Amino acid sequence: MKPKLLLYQPRCLFFTMPLGPLAVASAVNRDRVQPIIIDGRLDADPVAVVEPHLDEAVCFGVSVLTGAPIEDALRVSREVKARRPELPVIWGGWHPSLFPLEVLAEAECVDVVVCGQGEATLRELVECYLDGWGVAGVAGIALRVDGEPRMTDARPLVPYGELPAADYSLLPVERYFARKKRRQLDYVTSVGCHYRCRFCADPAVFKRQRSAIPLDRVVEELAELAFRFGIEDVNFQDETFFSSRRWTVDLATRLIERGSRFSWAATMRADQGARLTDDDFLLLARSGLRKLLIGVEAGSSRMLERLGKDITLNQIETVARYSQKHDIAATYPFIFGIPGEQPADVEASLRLARRLKSMNWKNTTPFFFFKPYPGSKLFNDVAAEGFKLPKTLDEWSRFDYVTTSSPWVSDADVQRVRMAGFFSQLGWSRPRWWAMPVQALARLRCRTGNYRLPVEKAVIEHLQPPLPLA
Repeated sequence: MKPKLLLYQPRCLFFTMPLGPLAVASAVNRDRVQPIIIDGRLDADPVAVVEPHLDEAVCFGVSVLTGAPIEDALRVSREVKARRPELPVIWGGWHPSLFPLEVLAEAECVDVVVCGQGEATLRELVECYLDGWGVAGVAGIALRVDGEPRMTDARPLVPYGELPAADYSLLPVERYFARKKRRQLDYVTSVGCHYRCRFCADPAVFKRQRSAIPLDRVVEELAELAFRFGIEDVNFQDETFFSSRRWTVDLATRLIERGSRFSWAATMRADQGARLTDDDFLLLARSGLRKLLIGVEAGSSRMLERLGKDITLNQIETVARYSQKHDIAATYPFIFGIPGEQPADVEASLRLARRLKSMNWKNTTPFFFFKPYPGSKLFNDVAAEGFKLPKTLDEWSRFDYVTTSSPWVSDADVQRVRMAGFFSQLGWSRPRWWAMPVQALARLRCRTGNYRLPVEKAVIEHLQPPLPLA
């Protein structure tokens, strides 16, 4: 029996397939090790799922996001160490990549941190463990040397097309379909991002580099996956899917030529969408594009500049009109409470959100309240100004970038923005004859800013409580 590489996805509140663990599992030498992915979101007692594999395990890897997943990652890592103290525990993912030395200084159950892109690094670590070698010479990690956390040399970004294809047979794909309530496959064609958004940690981790899979390989892989799993929809999880107009137009053309039957969704920047033509959008819609995620973030030029978005209000309007014309739904996130935001900026964002929502009832305009994400430029700015950072992993586990506990947002503004978001979504929701009076009242509330006595909100949330975010 081959030794096992155990990879754990901590619990969180969404059911996107664990593409990080899947990528590193697919890159190891399968002739020497058997990768097993355990997802804490799928099982009531993930430790009980992990335990039977521990005797044959060569190491235990965990992919960790900042926030609530840290608590579960710590709990399971400690349980693993309690059962097999000598087994190497490796953390990777966003939070350890941003704070590798801090993780090792506090979490005695973690032996090694993988920083940034992990496929080549974990493959090398596994080989070292199998052959009984030390790992101090492995690039792209942090580890303890004489009891002190130390970094090794950085590992260059491996071109994404040189890495093995994701092996979805390592996942219980049908269980994810069941949780999603549709046969939707998560898939990624690239890693990294060229842009400089000041609220995003990607520039700190990937140094504004981006690498993509060649188009021919993407088309072949999607065709095989669609046949194998009966896919109805593909959710492209790239940070900036539309980085190349030619690439995405050619992809749409190839999907049409192949007679692909699945729909698809992807991320798009407003400037990328504005560079496309009306014919391009028609082609994308014909190929199955059903939804875009377009990070608007703010409705005033001043705040867009503050955020380093490098987009304009005219570009947002252009891509919104194209999407409306071709009935492509869009999600337009907004961020409120950015340091330096003025009342006029808030009103501009609320007006733009109403405009975008009213263009298509399928559009959504989720509202978030700014909390500086570790590694981002704005995080560094506010830290220099005295913003108190979490100091322990326990504190980081309660750090939630969608919460409202921020010194830049007053309770009154939080309440007003929440009300505006709720009634905007209700007012321009799917037209139904029986809901028309409530929808009309919601639109009136949005236009006048009068949210007093929101009886309809209380009733709706009693019947359908809002989901928590983490």
